[in-house]
Amino acid sequence: MSINEYDAIVVGTGISGGWAAKELTESGLKTLVLERGRMIEHVTDYHTAHLDPWDMDHGGRPTKEDLKRQSKQSRTGYTTDRAHSHFFVDDIEHPYNEKKRFDWMRGYHVGGRSLMWGRQTYRLSEIDFEANAKDGYGVDWPIRYAEIKPWYDYVEEYIGVSGENLGLKQLPDGIFLKPMELNCVEEVLKEQLSKKYSDRLLTIGRAAHITEGTKEGLGRVSCQYRNRCMRGCPYGAYFSSNSSTLPAADITGNMTLIPNSIVHEVIYDETTKRATGVRVIDTETMEHYEYRARVIFLCASAIASTSILMQSISSRFPNGMGNDSGELGHNIMDHHLGVGASGTTDSFRDKYYVGRRPNGYYIPRFRNLGKGTNVSEFIRGYGYQGGGSRSNWSENIGEYQYGRAFNKALTEPGGWSIGMGGFGEFLPYHDNKMTLDYEKLDKWGLPTVTFDADFKENELNMRKDMMNQAAEMLDKAGFKNISTFDNPGGVGLGIHEMGTARMGKDPKSSVLNKYNQIHSVPNVFVTDGSFMTSSGCQNPSLTYMAFTARAVSHAVEELKKMNL
Repeated sequence: MSINEYDAIVVGTGISGGWAAKELTESGLKTLVLERGRMIEHVTDYHTAHLDPWDMDHGGRPTKEDLKRQSKQSRTGYTTDRAHSHFFVDDIEHPYNEKKRFDWMRGYHVGGRSLMWGRQTYRLSEIDFEANAKDGYGVDWPIRYAEIKPWYDYVEEYIGVSGENLGLKQLPDGIFLKPMELNCVEEVLKEQLSKKYSDRLLTIGRAAHITEGTKEGLGRVSCQYRNRCMRGCPYGAYFSSNSSTLPAADITGNMTLIPNSIVHEVIYDETTKRATGVRVIDTETMEHYEYRARVIFLCASAIASTSILMQSISSRFPNGMGNDSGELGHNIMDHHLGVGASGTTDSFRDKYYVGRRPNGYYIPRFRNLGKGTNVSEFIRGYGYQGGGSRSNWSENIGEYQYGRAFNKALTEPGGWSIGMGGFGEFLPYHDNKMTLDYEKLDKWGLPTVTFDADFKENELNMRKDMMNQAAEMLDKAGFKNISTFDNPGGVGLGIHEMGTARMGKDPKSSVLNKYNQIHSVPNVFVTDGSFMTSSGCQNPSLTYMAFTARAVSHAVEELKKMNL
């Protein structure tokens, strides 16, 4: 067994891990970065980035064998497209268990899901940080918006976020590059919403895409409007660890990156009451290693980091490291989606658009904000994400058309349609949880995760309003052929699993403090989705990055004071 010593260890290379690596190394700390998956080099390993459907077998569609091996990953409806299915795990090689359906979409490689994320980038608001305290769900956040605002600023400035400021209390303004453009039908919806409602508006999505100039990293330039983002962006136009934070860490000379390394335990010293390092399995050789460091950042994802803590058992922590509260693994949250409406219009037959914009429109939360916006059926709220487009010749497949009219139809785009999908807050419930199954081990002899989580009354009531309001807005805006949908899937389908090691003020009811430190093991920080105390209805990745940067700053100061 080999032992190696560093100043800091980072577990995971995704959204949070990349930021931890960058901030720690730029602070002068010799940092070991461990990734359980394979190496992915920016640009050179984006093998499908320039392929068209006809360049791939079966037009890029998965085969029956593909779906057999990725049966759970396929639940999104898009992850098993051959253009990017190689960035999602094989469910047979990486199994998990479900007491209730749980859609756990994972990418095991350097960069993690920062390569495949949706790139929607929104801040939580003061309303979100106060929500638990006001309505009694979960525990109170230990911080408020004013404390995290400078870190939101810092992260947005670095990664590049396009969008527009709106002056809304429920969706704080930020530091934005020029917004992408709405198309003609989206402009109609925006205009009509402003006329018909006093409490809701439409804006272009705030997306982590460069729309002007450049940003730090490996040749990061403006978006090319290809909308092939999930394949990996050769231009570095959207933010990813591979194009931005990991290169920044590497250039310091302080980073050692080792892929194919499964961290399964944090080592605890009973005498010093500190963690001393981690235990690792090499995925290829099955060899075991120990690495030592003064500070450890767990950034492996909400489920993976919590799994590591659960496996970190000692006489001090018989139920998992930092689990004095009994909350470790509980309070799983996500966002619920797959509900909304769509419609069509006969207008703008002479209009089209150039390029494939990798972004949609956004309608910020308008429910339960006071002054006439409150409803009795549910608490918290939701937003909408959507888009308008012209359908293409595929609508003619199966139609009985022949001759000149049919040929003309194949060369002209179809009519305009528009859709909006709700994106709702998920409350923290103690009985929504994950556990470890030591009877069902994976190929490395480690326990598999079992999920037991579902939607409850508040989410289900919210979904009814999400569907009905979407249909009402499209109708009032003049769209036709309006149809609604509500396909909840399982928890996890929002790919925003969070809350499994929540932060809080009281060690008796939370795992982490306000700086993402384990209450009882202060040199272990957890800065992925695990720490979230409530979910809000906004995409959370920006919040993960901001809290990570803030936690590293605190860790560095504490190291200087010899407190860690």
